Amino acid sequence: MAQHPRLNHLAIAVTDLDAALAFYRDALGLHVERVENVEREAVTVAFLPLGDGESEIEILQPTRDDTGVAKWLAKHGPGMHHLCIQVADIEATLTRLAAHGAELINPQPVQKPDGVRYAFIHPKSAFGVLVELYEIPPNP
Repeated sequence: MAQHPRLNHLAIAVTDLDAALAFYRDALGLHVERVENVEREAVTVAFLPLGDGESEIEILQPTRDDTGVAKWLAKHGPGMHHLCIQVADIEATLTRLAAHGAELINPQPVQKPDGVRYAFIHPKSAFGVLVELYEIPPNP
C-alpha cells in the first residue's frame, strides 16, 4: 500500500531558544524530546513531538549570522519558518513539482547522515510558505 504524504514537522525560527521554550514547553506544556546542534545547517534545534509522535514542532535558533535561517529571521522576525511534508518517493515528487513549474531550491535531494533525504521548495511556488520534503528510509 502506498504511503500518503503526511506532516513531518513545522519549523519555527527564533532568536532566543530559551524564551521560545518558556512558551512551548513551560506554558503550553509540550515535551522537549531533545535539543541538538546541527552544524551542517548552523542551527540549534529543539524537537517537540506532537500527538502520536509522528509529527513535531522544531524550534530553530541559528548559531551563526551568515546562514539562511539567520537571514530569514533578520528579514521576517521570529515565526514559522517552514513546513515539512514526508513523502514516500522524493524523486518522483520533485519531478512532479518541476513538471508543474515549481521553483525547487534543491532540484536533487540532500541526504542527512541518518539516511533521511530532503529538499526545499521555494515559497514563491507554495503561496508564500517554504516547504521541505522528507523521505525517511525504511526500517532495516
